Amino acid sequence: MTTQTARLQTKGITDWESFHSVFAETMGFPEFYGRNLNAWIDCITGFDDGMTRFTVPPGELFHLEIADTKDFGQRLPEIFQTFIECAAFVNSRRVEQGERPVLSLILL
Repeated sequence: MTTQTARLQTKGITDWESFHSVFAETMGFPEFYGRNLNAWIDCITGFDDGMTRFTVPPGELFHLEIADTKDFGQRLPEIFQTFIECAAFVNSRRVEQGERPVLSLILL
């Protein structure tokens, strides 16, 4: 199975606004990205629908490396926890739709 990987630099995340900015830049979200958690979930769920600069073929995983995880979690515990929960929701949503999970988090 071929996988793609991107590294998210969390040092630039200081609040919700910067969370969305860092993700939009890293993942190449479309111009119309709504900069809220529902839009984030839609973009990440849509790896195979052109919602990111990455295209993940059916059945394959996208590895998202999260840099400085410990620091991120300590500085912004609410944002970090919500991010983890939303990432889990992306995969559970896909499974509910009869698809395979698409997102693998690598916490560095």
